[in-house]
Amino acid sequence: MPPKSKARKRSRGEIETLPSGSLRVRVYAGIDPISRKRHYLVETVPAGPTAAREAERVRTRLLNQVDERRNPRTKATVNQLMDRYLEVLDVEPTTRGTYEGYVRNHIRPLLGELAVGRLDGEVLDSFYALLRTCRAHCRGRNYIEHRAQGEHECDSRCQPHRCRPLADSSIRQIHGILSGACKRAVRWRWLGTNPIDQAEPPSPARPDPQPPTPDQAARIAGEAWRDLDWGMLVWLALMTGIRRGELCALRWDRLDFAVGVLTIRSSIAQSGAKTWEKDTKTHQHRRITLDDQTLALLRAYLRRCTERATALGLVLPTDARIFSGAPDGSTWLKPGSVGQRYVRMCARLGWDMNIHQLRHYSATELIAGGVDVRTVAGRLGHGGGGATTLRVYSAWVSEADQRAAGSLASRMPALPVEIGDGEAFPVPAPRPVTEDSAPYQRIAADLRAAITCGALQPGAALPTVADLASRYDVAASTAHRAIAELAAAGAVLVSRGKRATVAEHPRTAPTPRSA
Repeated sequence: MPPKSKARKRSRGEIETLPSGSLRVRVYAGIDPISRKRHYLVETVPAGPTAAREAERVRTRLLNQVDERRNPRTKATVNQLMDRYLEVLDVEPTTRGTYEGYVRNHIRPLLGELAVGRLDGEVLDSFYALLRTCRAHCRGRNYIEHRAQGEHECDSRCQPHRCRPLADSSIRQIHGILSGACKRAVRWRWLGTNPIDQAEPPSPARPDPQPPTPDQAARIAGEAWRDLDWGMLVWLALMTGIRRGELCALRWDRLDFAVGVLTIRSSIAQSGAKTWEKDTKTHQHRRITLDDQTLALLRAYLRRCTERATALGLVLPTDARIFSGAPDGSTWLKPGSVGQRYVRMCARLGWDMNIHQLRHYSATELIAGGVDVRTVAGRLGHGGGGATTLRVYSAWVSEADQRAAGSLASRMPALPVEIGDGEAFPVPAPRPVTEDSAPYQRIAADLRAAITCGALQPGAALPTVADLASRYDVAASTAHRAIAELAAAGAVLVSRGKRATVAEHPRTAPTPRSA
């Protein structure tokens, strides 16, 4: 018969000697808010010559946690915390669906049975490391990934499992869910401190917007116009940069043809097959001014919609949807279907693109055209004074940066430049290039600035004459004259039948001209 365990009573807490010789420390920590039972902090010290001394230290540490209210106050598991957190969470249905997916697929399988009080930095770092290794949590197991659940005949789609890491953006969202849940747990007195503060999520990825080029945008618009309804939708997305859900929610009574203003009031959300109308992403209304060409296209499109409804014996209401699958504009399009159709259209053109990149295109072109960032942010529906617009939605536009470099250089005084024998002579400062300058001078100034700032390195080929003519909307002879001016100044090298290249030691200032 095994010996009975002996407990040495203390004024607060107790150290119990187990049959194995180990010491178990127990400290009362109040009433469990979940089970409503007495809650104890328990820790076991292995047997050994210093076990008694170590047990005293553990008892003192646990008592300090209780006194400082840093101890976990419940034995509830992460599963129970997630249940309670999702019960009280007040977010959009689409956001809730995303959260529930992450909880169901990653948090519950790996952390669900763990007591909330045992969450710490080491556990969370190991959890994130596993997600970065394999999103299926395979832990090195080999198995077949079947194309469907249940009984089926395997084909080429049923293949051996290959580890694919979970995206850093997804891990950051999981970190945010755990952080929000543990903050609530501290408020509910389930925890004394937030253990998520001890973990470090993946660093945010550097934004890499990839908008269509002007040439690609032109081809996309041309392809879309094969269908009038689809072409009008894609054109409006190109010209305004509004979100696809906002496109689907547009109504005719929110378009004022007299002043040329489109008002964005709502958006269509989608979760699976279910759709509903909601506020915009920032919960703010905004007004977008439209150009004359877009207004003319919308007038023609409205006539088309009205005639189509009349032919079917229907009346097009003033509040009909601009884009609708119903002749009377009574229904809205599904954002998911719009996005899929756009992807398929771009695939036919040979590109892997999505409709959200049209927002990138709109922001990039507006900023490149000199529109201030606050105005661009207002058109796109961003907050924060345009910080998001610059950080995420504006792609690198070399022409704009080159113009900036040229603008700075034009205001600098003449600088002495050393020649071979050490003698110095002043190089005339470049003449300022303004909007009134000749087109070839603006092209030459942009290319010269690109060479100066290093965007075009020595030996690099310049854009072709055809590319420059298309980019600046000028004749090929004008673009050729710009390159000829740079060649005369020694900034580029030109040879018959080949593209012009940057000189090894380019002189980026223009050569002096006689008065």
